[in-house]
Amino acid sequence: MYSLTLLMQEYPRISIVVVSLLVSMISTVVTKYTTDQSLLKSVKDRQKEIQKELKEKKYSPSDKRYLELQNELLSLTGKMFKNSFKPLFITMIPFLLLFYWLRSIFVPLMGNSWIWYYIIPSLFISSLWRKLFKVV
Repeated sequence: MYSLTLLMQEYPRISIVVVSLLVSMISTVVTKYTTDQSLLKSVKDRQKEIQKELKEKKYSPSDKRYLELQNELLSLTGKMFKNSFKPLFITMIPFLLLFYWLRSIFVPLMGNSWIWYYIIPSLFISSLWRKLFKVV
């Protein structure tokens, strides 16, 4: 562990990017295997249908059908939200500990700018991982 820390201090930017890639991959895998992907896909498809209907029909907010669609959309959003909490609970503590450790390594070397070396690659690679692992 100590040699890993030294290696990370020697090459901080590369280390942060590699950690970013690994953390986003782990997060994606956990999400894939702890959520009901078929349910999430069907809910997402139904949400798209409702949004399309709301745009095409141009309902007024006082229209009964508009309110029904809005309520269904809200219900579907709740289902997705509830289903996506499992991976959060599984990864939250380990990732918080990891970030605490990373912060202790990189803040003395780079200040608070180290976090941007984590966030930017993570945003790009996480969408790639989601496509590769077919995560909704």
